[in-house]
Amino acid sequence: MQSIIKCSTTMIIFKNLIKERMKKEDLPRNVPVFPLSNFIIFPHTTVPLNIFEPRYIEMVNDSMKTNKLIGLIQPKKDNSDSDAGLHEIGCLGKITSFKDLTDGRYLIDLNGVSRFKIIKEIKNNKLYREYEIDFKNFEDDLNLKKEELKFSDLELIFKDLKTLFEKKGYIVNWKSLEKQNLNETINALAMASPFSLEEKQILLESSNLEMRKNKIAEILKTYNYDNFNNTTIQ
Repeated sequence: MQSIIKCSTTMIIFKNLIKERMKKEDLPRNVPVFPLSNFIIFPHTTVPLNIFEPRYIEMVNDSMKTNKLIGLIQPKKDNSDSDAGLHEIGCLGKITSFKDLTDGRYLIDLNGVSRFKIIKEIKNNKLYREYEIDFKNFEDDLNLKKEELKFSDLELIFKDLKTLFEKKGYIVNWKSLEKQNLNETINALAMASPFSLEEKQILLESSNLEMRKNKIAEILKTYNYDNFNNTTIQ
């Protein structure tokens, strides 16, 4: 069974996530990087991606032959080109579903594993970029610890998010979400929200659930729902 947040442009899938979680020793030191503008993935969420550019077709092919891992990271503001500067913090994703279409495109599901920090770019002869990365500040992403927060602690935030989502026409199965792990729920709501990419990057870089909750509350205060004009879900 899965919960879904849906809008006109994308769908964030909330699965009763993979019980087999990666161990610290299984994390790669180097990873192919997908500098995807206008999109951020969070740990413990799953998103569908449409792969069509030759460089990323090659990247997926190579990943499928090895560990099925890809690093997603956002180019810095005003730098949409993949050769431009990148944010330091991204999220490692594992390909959990793969479909090869007749027109040459790939449809994949990518499950967020853990955040990482880029260390340096690795020179290669591939069409795509590869980086040395570090996970030392994000090891808690691998293990969903028992949370001190409860859904009741987030009642006001959820109320404001529900108002915002309804105004944007998002379809959210809130009852199903409340049955999920709280960390998974907060991450998916942060990823699916109509916040700006800069705000989502701040949420991604928040070190723990408590900080992410507080940042969401701060961001919500800045929005005037009656004049909210951002119509694109990232």
